[in-house]
Amino acid sequence: MRSSIASSLVLATAVLLSGCSSSTEQESSPTELTIYSGRSQEFIAPFLAEWEKKSGIALKIRYADSAELAAQIREEGSNSPADIFLAQDAGSLGAVSLAGLFTTLGDEVGAEIQPQYIAADRSWIGVTGRARVFAYNPRLLTDLPQSITDLANPVYKSKLGIAPTNSSFQAFVTALINAKGEDFTQKWLESLVKNDVQIFAKNSAIVEAIDSGKISIGLVNHYYTWEVSQGLGRKISAENGFFTSGDLGNMVNVSGAGILKSSKKYAAAEDLINYLTSQVVQSKFVAETHEYSLIADQISPAGLPSLSQIGAPSVDLESLAEIQKTQELLIKVGLL
Repeated sequence: MRSSIASSLVLATAVLLSGCSSSTEQESSPTELTIYSGRSQEFIAPFLAEWEKKSGIALKIRYADSAELAAQIREEGSNSPADIFLAQDAGSLGAVSLAGLFTTLGDEVGAEIQPQYIAADRSWIGVTGRARVFAYNPRLLTDLPQSITDLANPVYKSKLGIAPTNSSFQAFVTALINAKGEDFTQKWLESLVKNDVQIFAKNSAIVEAIDSGKISIGLVNHYYTWEVSQGLGRKISAENGFFTSGDLGNMVNVSGAGILKSSKKYAAAEDLINYLTSQVVQSKFVAETHEYSLIADQISPAGLPSLSQIGAPSVDLESLAEIQKTQELLIKVGLL
């Protein structure tokens, strides 16, 4: 009888261990990862495809606006099918972080990324840098602004383009509210409206309008002049300009990534983030998408100053998560 009981215990233990082993193996070696990507498919897809081939793990990717995806993740909560959220701006990452839906990333994840581009609680990590600039047509505009406040001057009447629905513009306005207050920001936005600011759906459309001469200046991220030039296959009549050192118009935001707390595929998700933040891939981002690497002392995109030379203001990227007030203000002044 003792022999029979012992045999039964051994068998039960073996089955239990087999089940645990199978579960662990499934979690550590998944066949598929689900990504919600606010990054443009055109530019991030080649990098994801390379990791997919390298890892042997299939990627199920949903592309949409970063703010839209952040809202969806918050609505889905712990039931979200996403393993990773790739966003084009820190504000969208922060919105998910504030909801407590990201897991804490270990110190070994994105180890080479400079700490100012990582959330203090390590809920997300910056992947690439994107500087705010004014793009302008040098044939049409010689009186360049020194500060964002200059853009309300009569010389820029009907000549300035912005994209109020764009998450990068909204992140900039959020930073302005945090730094100067809501009253100042409202008056500045109202001054642009009074100066007949031109509204566009996206940054690339602003640069195209500058190139064609429809407008002469616009607020965009730095890489859009390169992107439009590449798309048209020619040199365009649009260049990047920077405001005076320290002006909020020179703000540096990041694209970044976080792993959802509900994901059961942490090891694979971690490996993908480490791939995107490795020195080799960071260099490829600089060369192939014209974005800034967030690793110290890396080469800058061609024709642009280094991040340290831009004169970017000190901005707490985590504070950009509070975009509801920004959107309400943009609606109030008639820009949304």
